[in-house]
Amino acid sequence: MSVSGSKMAPSLTQEILSYLGLASKTAAWGTLGTLRTFLSFSVDKDVRRLLRAITGQGVDCRAIVEVLTNRSREQRQLIARAFQERTQQDLLKSLQAALSGNLERIVVALLQPAAQLDAQELRTGLKASNSAVDVAIEILATRTPPQLQECLAVYKHDFQVEAVDDITSESSGILRDLLLVLAKGGRDSYSGIIDYNLAEQDVQALQQTGPSTEKTWVLLFTQRNPEHLIRVFDQYQRSTGQELEEAVQNRFHGDAQVALLGLASVIKNTPLYFADKLHQALQETEPNYQVLIRILTSRCETDLLSIRAEFKKKFGKSLYSSLQDAVKGDCQSALLALCRAEDM
Repeated sequence: MSVSGSKMAPSLTQEILSYLGLASKTAAWGTLGTLRTFLSFSVDKDVRRLLRAITGQGVDCRAIVEVLTNRSREQRQLIARAFQERTQQDLLKSLQAALSGNLERIVVALLQPAAQLDAQELRTGLKASNSAVDVAIEILATRTPPQLQECLAVYKHDFQVEAVDDITSESSGILRDLLLVLAKGGRDSYSGIIDYNLAEQDVQALQQTGPSTEKTWVLLFTQRNPEHLIRVFDQYQRSTGQELEEAVQNRFHGDAQVALLGLASVIKNTPLYFADKLHQALQETEPNYQVLIRILTSRCETDLLSIRAEFKKKFGKSLYSSLQDAVKGDCQSALLALCRAEDM
């Protein structure tokens, strides 16, 4: 297939450059998270410090925050096991008894295994009609296949029901179909081969009208790999003169529209998707602490630096300053510690 021509050259050049090592979005130290493994880790020292923090005269919230927001999730699990062996008490329950409010919620999120936290958030989201779509898309569409499998296994163990059964009972129509496919985790993996013919076929399929086209949209959005879909989105706009998001808004309504727009955002730029969610949570009359806590605790070891960069780029103000201005109380220091630093 010829790639000559003034219209193809720029996009093809950008595509080739995107696969070069220098554009891989992975820093030299291997993570774009703000929180990394603490190199001077001493599990005994941390256990003693936490024990003093909750058994001394008054609860030392600062010490609790300093320990838990400077250790990786794996290190926090080691601390919890060592605390249990030394005191015969559960660290999470001990801290819950000593704390309250949003700081308690942050500590719970930090000390739980990631899969357990995801399972609880997914269950809560599915049972709450006002947040089902947002939470379900966030967890089902942004976790890796192994993370998703572990989340669904914990979901079944903790709640004695399959997540797909709750999805079936708590949603309907296109939204239900979309969430069920996402829960299967069957998205194609990127092979490194650019299939221009398939991209063209998918663009044509998305332009079709009729009663069966909704299933086509669900299939493509949930099965194709993100690299392929980004090409499809770009080619769709060149072919129709309309951004794919506009087409979604014209064709779909209600929860189905929200889900497809959210999924498109995840596919095109996952850090920007999270930056948008954080900004929205901070713009409410009372900050949405559940969203802030879930995102900051779940992304701090993976891509929070990228999320911070997208936040500053789009909104002209750093995430750190935004948290500082909006968040009050004991939990402010914990969320700022997870965010880590100001972006100038």
